[in-house]
Parts: sequence; structure tokens; C-alpha cells
Amino acid sequence: MTVARVPASITSITLDYIPVTVPIDIERFENGTDEDLRAHGRTNAEEILTFLATSPDNAYTPKEIHQETDVARGSVGVVLSRLEDRGLVRHRGEYWAIAKAQDVEKTLSAMATARAATDRLGPEDPDEWGSGVDEDDEDR
Repeated sequence: MTVARVPASITSITLDYIPVTVPIDIERFENGTDEDLRAHGRTNAEEILTFLATSPDNAYTPKEIHQETDVARGSVGVVLSRLEDRGLVRHRGEYWAIAKAQDVEKTLSAMATARAATDRLGPEDPDEWGSGVDEDDEDR
């Protein structure tokens, strides 16, 4: 089993005990959405962010990131731009690298936690959330 590792220089969390590949049950296989059935269960953003975090002393071109992560070439640039907007990656010229920020640690931890919760409890259904707080209830 492959295990992702994030260097201590980037984050204090480790993904040592979170398997990158896990089997899924047949119901999820038959009824899951395309996003739910992604390889490794990770989003493109998580794939790219984890890859860059494992090599904090290197910068990569979008083509190299595509080749190393198997994220679709057309998606890499969009994902990198969104990660940059959030301060999680940086770039100069044609090269991209992980940002030097605590936000990277928090984001990787949140992604791993959300994935583990979804794997264990199933995806959330917004229809089950209820109607929320009514204006009349706010005055109480």
C-alpha cells in the first residue's frame, strides 16, 4: 500500500497512517459520482498540493506536475491558479512550488480529515441538513 508523506519542513502533520488507496464498497462503485470515484479518493487540488508539499525545495512546470500526479493536463493550470489565490502555492515564470505558509498544513490536514470522515460515514446530503435558522428564531 502506498502512503503519502509530507515533510516536516512544510507541516507538522503526517499522512503516514492515511492510505492513499483504499477499497470502496460495491454500492459506492455502482452509484458513486465521477468525483466520488476518483483514484485515491483525492481531489485534483489535493493531489497537486500533496505532490508539491513532498518536494518543498523544488519547483515544477505544469507539464511536470501533470506527469507526476496524473491530474489531467488541462486541469493543472486551473487548480494551480486556485491554490495560488488561497496562498497555498506560488509561482515565478513557468514554475510552481509549495507556499511557505501555515495554511498549507491546515489545508492538508482538513483535506485528510474530510476524506477520512467521508470514507467512514459516507458523503453528506444537503437535503438532510434541514431548513436552517428562521428569522423568527434569531430573536430568541
